[in-house]
Amino acid sequence: MESHPERLSRLLTALFGGYTGPGFSIRLWDGWQWNFGEGSGEWTLLLNSPKALEILARCVDEVALGEAFVNKEIDIEGDLISAFSIADYLTKCPRGLLQSASEFILAHVLSLKRWFEHGPRHSKRRDSASIAYHYDVPVEFYRRWLGKTLAYSCAYFLSGEDALDQAQEQKLDLICRKLRLRPREHFLDVGCGWGSLVLHAACRYHVKAHGITLSLEQASVANQRIRSAGLTDLCTVEHRDYRNCQDFQASFDKISSVGMCEHVGLPNLPLYFAAVHRFLKPGGTFLNHGIVRCATSSSSRRSFVDHYVFPDGRLVTLNEVIKAAEGACFEVRDVENLREHYELTLRKWVDGLIRNKQALLNMVPETTYRIWLLYTAGSAAAFRNGQIAVFQTVLSRLDNGRSRLPLVRDDWYVNQAEYQFQEAELIGRG
Repeated sequence: MESHPERLSRLLTALFGGYTGPGFSIRLWDGWQWNFGEGSGEWTLLLNSPKALEILARCVDEVALGEAFVNKEIDIEGDLISAFSIADYLTKCPRGLLQSASEFILAHVLSLKRWFEHGPRHSKRRDSASIAYHYDVPVEFYRRWLGKTLAYSCAYFLSGEDALDQAQEQKLDLICRKLRLRPREHFLDVGCGWGSLVLHAACRYHVKAHGITLSLEQASVANQRIRSAGLTDLCTVEHRDYRNCQDFQASFDKISSVGMCEHVGLPNLPLYFAAVHRFLKPGGTFLNHGIVRCATSSSSRRSFVDHYVFPDGRLVTLNEVIKAAEGACFEVRDVENLREHYELTLRKWVDGLIRNKQALLNMVPETTYRIWLLYTAGSAAAFRNGQIAVFQTVLSRLDNGRSRLPLVRDDWYVNQAEYQFQEAELIGRG
């Protein structure tokens, strides 16, 4: 007669029969361990209750797997980011008609609930509620793992050995160089976060910088940082929706938007680009920095990120971004993929979350901490395997056919020290 361990081993072998990723181990609540592949692999999947084993066997979606991790029914010992190869495999297992129908119904129940509470998807009231859900928490929670720049977007690494703060400063400067900011220009940052780019542009490039954000907490922190830096004569940040900026008509020489278009939604992309086009002076430049999904990747009906991190968040494709930008009369001047840079950034954030675990648990419940750990690690895995990417797109509002841009872009990637010398000369002449 087949023993319990033999039967369990046979079931796990059948469950992972189609898995082709790196080796790993599974350890049960009673200490029994099963190995897939040679040796123990890079990580161990801990199943802390019989319910966890049931979740795996059902081939459930990412929400159920994510909730099991958040509630500590399952855990990972070892490389959390690499372990997402198992999650990808399990969530793509074939499902029966009944399970697919159940997933569809659950997704629509959540959507209906949000409609009653906050209005239609991507209405002004609902977008404001979604941003508040994510960002209106104490800034110290973010500072512990984002670093001193408080830049909550992809950093720019000249080397894989760069420290996070250094790489974020390099990203802020790369954006300013791509926009070719010059002293006394008027610069707008749409979705400015805690004001990192506004501060950098004003301090290093002596522009008149203005930022808008839907988060009251971010606007408050950004203005505190501006006062502390003594830059109130050059910087301003306000709590404002880009759809409520009729007075911005052709007010700005240069505009950026970093990590903002992910929140806009596909139906509103034409409205978003048309608004930015109106804000920009003829001959002005706009840099849009945003995450997109690979055109061949499918969008899950039930998303862990939508449930627990970014309500109403839906990634669009690069093609959809370009189409909306060109439809708003922008000319595309440059497109750069920084996918590998975002994986490196997220790995730094995961390290920061783990390193500062005890301090963070003094600020938030452990479930909140585990949501963020899972979100950042899962995002790193998605960038690594190419499911998602991040693009910087440089766009121009033409002035009677003129972009007012130089013929070449060598100055974007010059040596940092050389560029700062050129910048100092320019400011001296200004």
